[in-house]
Amino acid sequence: MRTALMGVGSLGTIIGALISKNGGQITLIDANKAHVDALNANGATVIGKMQLNNIPVTAITPEEMTGIYDVVILLAKQTYNITALNQLLPHLGPDSVVCTLQNGVPEESVSKIIGKERTVGGVVGWGASYREPGVSELTSDVSAMRYEIGELDGQHTERIEQIAEILRLTGACAIMDNLMGTRWAKVIQNATLSGMSAALGSTYAQILDDDKAVACAAHVGNEIVRVVKKRDIKLEEVVPGWSFYSLEFDDAKGLEQAKDWLIEYFEPHRLLKASMLQDMEKGIPCEIDHIVGICSDWGIKTCVPTPTCDTIIKIVKEFEQGKIPLPTMNCLDRFNLPELS
Repeated sequence: MRTALMGVGSLGTIIGALISKNGGQITLIDANKAHVDALNANGATVIGKMQLNNIPVTAITPEEMTGIYDVVILLAKQTYNITALNQLLPHLGPDSVVCTLQNGVPEESVSKIIGKERTVGGVVGWGASYREPGVSELTSDVSAMRYEIGELDGQHTERIEQIAEILRLTGACAIMDNLMGTRWAKVIQNATLSGMSAALGSTYAQILDDDKAVACAAHVGNEIVRVVKKRDIKLEEVVPGWSFYSLEFDDAKGLEQAKDWLIEYFEPHRLLKASMLQDMEKGIPCEIDHIVGICSDWGIKTCVPTPTCDTIIKIVKEFEQGKIPLPTMNCLDRFNLPELS
């Protein structure tokens, strides 16, 4: 079985290193030639919460793809999907399957290009930061390295089990029968802390240690839970025992409970800096539309107000348009939270 991973950024470098280290075979595909060259010359190196040095891997650029891949793990940023998937399309057979582990809810847009019958999806429960060609930093605790994957129709198939076995070379992997419930739970996870990280130019720790910042994150969660309930989507637990319904509140006491929940839930990820913020620092378009924008869009469709999500988007867009410098914690002044009794 020919297996590939497309989009070898911070997560892909670590996944590729662990699959290779633990006996699997995978081809890493990325458009960043300097990164590809470093991976081939020196192997993949992981620093931070995990130490792996110079793990031999096979890496290529999209132009170097040959033949048909049976399984492709898709980790490219959604902003590059049209280009990446059209490069991949000639290398997919009728029985090939692409598992998108991208942020947001990408299954619909991915399936439009490669076909619904070849699309499955899932979420990643941990974070990392790209440091330099060939080097990625694991910023979440090793215990948080978990995936939830599933077929679009919820069936438990042989191919989804094969993908799970590949991912289990790198961490825990559960097969879900409610992919959209898992997807939207991960959207909440990302939009709360990653969204605020992008809007404030901060690490998760800076948000969790600031009372107003963590309150903003709680309001983001509250807004999205209300959207999800309006859509009759049942949220799954991305981390067993932790329900994102805990972020719904109507009063000051509920807000305090939601803040405490976030502080404890994200404790293993305090060192993390949102991938969106990393892209902003590099001057490349980030995935704000696919992570927080999707929440505001559905808020409009379901008539659920999303003022905190809207503010995050406004700050990030203003930066990308060159209207403001890279956000800092001072951008907290732009969030007008409602008074709760």
